[in-house]
Amino acid sequence: MGEETDMAYEDLDQNTRMSSMRTTASFQRTRLSSDRTLMSSMRTSLSLIGFGFTIFSFFRSLGRDHLLGPNVPETAPALFGLSLVTLGVLVLALGIAADYRFNANLRRQRDGFLAEGILRPDDLYPRSWVLLIAFLLLLVGLAALFSILVSFIG
Repeated sequence: MGEETDMAYEDLDQNTRMSSMRTTASFQRTRLSSDRTLMSSMRTSLSLIGFGFTIFSFFRSLGRDHLLGPNVPETAPALFGLSLVTLGVLVLALGIAADYRFNANLRRQRDGFLAEGILRPDDLYPRSWVLLIAFLLLLVGLAALFSILVSFIG
């Protein structure tokens, strides 16, 4: 078994090289699938954050103009907007954490295959920009959450 792990990619026969190419493509497809999953978390959280902030701002302006009925508590719109923004931030934070864990595991698997000589060593496996964009969106969500909290308290 030790001899198999010491083999270089160049020493593989044609059928094993073809299998290696399919495995390489499979890793790329899996990574792209992970990006799509994170992007759907981003879409959901962006909708929640946007709706929450909009509801908060809209009802706050109605309250300032004294257009809310007497049956609507003064803090209800702020609490509803705050809860939507908080939910959006939590969805995104959990999506980022899940994506990071999944991709770290995928990289470990890929590194193991590279060490065994099953994959071509020159195959690139770049980091995803989606994770960076998700993190920036998380910062925007936290800023919206902070803005609502400051307006609500003050």
